[in-house]
Amino acid sequence: MDGRLERAGELYDRAVFGGDVAVLEAADRELDGVEADLALARGRVLHARFLDGQSDGQGDEELGLFERAAELYRAVGDVRGEGEALLWVGVFHQVVRGDEAPAAAALERAHELATRTGDKLTLSYVLRHQGIAEHMAGRLPAARERLEESVRLRREIGFMTGVAANLVGLAHIAAAEGRREDAVAVLDEAAEIAEAERAATVLGWVEEARGQF
Repeated sequence: MDGRLERAGELYDRAVFGGDVAVLEAADRELDGVEADLALARGRVLHARFLDGQSDGQGDEELGLFERAAELYRAVGDVRGEGEALLWVGVFHQVVRGDEAPAAAALERAHELATRTGDKLTLSYVLRHQGIAEHMAGRLPAARERLEESVRLRREIGFMTGVAANLVGLAHIAAAEGRREDAVAVLDEAAEIAEAERAATVLGWVEEARGQF
């Protein structure tokens, strides 16, 4: 059992059997943390279904879960959790709705919180999606800088599937800048990593990119 659920149960006993009802506020905080984790996890599962084409693309439930998670994390003072939830709010607006203004705002706040708490995984995701936004806006040097920093962080923490995914993005940027040889070399590295990690989806991205340049 999650330790927070155990503590909430112990606090319940203290309130009911010991008459210490003041501890119920602490019990609520423990349960709010559990609810935040669950909301974030459910939202990510829905996002995976969207990416697989299993949802209708509206995403209202997904967004609601991410926003609820951010709200609860903020209420219990979990800065790292709030940053992660806001990352996914930003990803939702960018990927599902294609609405860059709220995406940029959420990603910028997530960047700030992830930096403050040293959450390198969340920061790597934020940088990836900020890089995507820069690329879509035609700001190639800024896009490359964001993705390269995301790659650096992902190598540092051993998130190699994420490294391969970002390398595909960097290959597209290299091709757009007229550096075809660099693009091919980057794709070769992405393919090597994806094969080692058995990341079939990323391998598909590599092959699709090869067909474009």
